[in-house]
Amino acid sequence: MALSPTSRCSVCSTTINKDAKLFRCAGCSVLHYCSRDHQVLHWNEHKRACNAIRKARQSLDKEEQKLRAHPGDFMTPPNLFEECVGHFWGIFETRNYMRSRYALVEALLEIKNYAAVEAAHDHIRDILRLCRSDNMGTRDLLPALCLRLGRDQECYDFCKWYATTGSECKYDWGNMDLGFLDVKDADVFESLPNGFLSRYGNLSLTVAVTLLKIRLLLDLRALQNSMILRRKVAPEILDIVRSQLVTTLILGNSKIMNSADQRPAVRDLEKQVQMLYSRVGVHNKQFWPALLNPRKHLGAQPHAYSAGSLEEMQMVLNHSYDSWKETPGAIEVIRTRNFLKRQE
Repeated sequence: MALSPTSRCSVCSTTINKDAKLFRCAGCSVLHYCSRDHQVLHWNEHKRACNAIRKARQSLDKEEQKLRAHPGDFMTPPNLFEECVGHFWGIFETRNYMRSRYALVEALLEIKNYAAVEAAHDHIRDILRLCRSDNMGTRDLLPALCLRLGRDQECYDFCKWYATTGSECKYDWGNMDLGFLDVKDADVFESLPNGFLSRYGNLSLTVAVTLLKIRLLLDLRALQNSMILRRKVAPEILDIVRSQLVTTLILGNSKIMNSADQRPAVRDLEKQVQMLYSRVGVHNKQFWPALLNPRKHLGAQPHAYSAGSLEEMQMVLNHSYDSWKETPGAIEVIRTRNFLKRQE
C-alpha cells in the first residue's frame, strides 16, 4: 500500500477533523495520536524506534553544535556550514557529524509512514548538498525515498543527472560553480539514456528507474482498460474514473489523458522495462530472485560490497524493498518476467 501524506492516529487511523486533533509524539516527531490513551497503548510497540530516533537526534545536535562552535585552525576552516558547503567530507572534523546525520536517517526509516520517510529524504538531500562527492553513498537511498513519497519526477530527474552529467569522467566534483543535480522535469517517457544501460551503471539507480517505468506502465494499462467503460458511462464520469487510476505524473500529462489508445506507449514502456530488467540482472544476478523472496536478506547490514556481490544485492534490496512493496502490482511484473525468462 502506498504511503499517504495524510496524518493519522497510529492506533485507530483517525485523521484530523472537528472531533479529534492529532498531536505528534514528542520523542520521534513523526508519529501522531488522537489521544493520550492511544499513545500509551502504542508505547510498547513504538518505544524502540522512538528512543533510537531521539538518541540519534541528540547525537546529531551535539555534533552540529561542536562544528558551529569550532573557531577554525590550520586543518578546519571556521563557519563550516556557510563556507564549506559541497565538500564537507574532505574536512576531517565534519565526519562524525555526517555519520550522525545518516544514523538519524536509518533510525527514521524504521518507522513506515510518510512523515518519517519525508524527514529521511530531506536529510539525505541536505547531506548531498553539504558533500557533493557523497563519500557515504547516500545517493543510493534517495531515489527509493522519492518513489515512496510519490515524487516520481524528482526520482527520475535525480537518477538521470547521475546517469548523464554525474557519470562524466571530466566532471569536477570539487568545483562548486558547476551544476549539481540540476536536471528538472525530464521526460519520464523518453528513451533510456545510455547511462542507465551502461555496464558500469549504479545498481540502486537502475532498480529505481525500473520501478518508476513499471509504475508508468501499470498506469497506462489501467487507462487503456478503462476505455471499455466508454460506451457505458457518461464522459464526465469516465474522466473521474480515469483520474483515479493514475499517479499525478500521468494525470498532469494532457496528451496521455486525452488519448483513447495507450497501446503504442504501453509497448514502448514494456520494451524499456525489459531492457532495465535485463540490465539489473547483468549488474547483479541475485537481485531479482531476492526481491521475490526477500525474507532472509531484509535487515542485513553489509559493511562493504563489490559489484555483483551478495552484499551489494542486500544493500540495494534493503534500500528499495519498501518502495516496491508499496507499489501495487510492481513485484508481480517482475515475477512474470522471471517466469518468462525461465521458459526461454
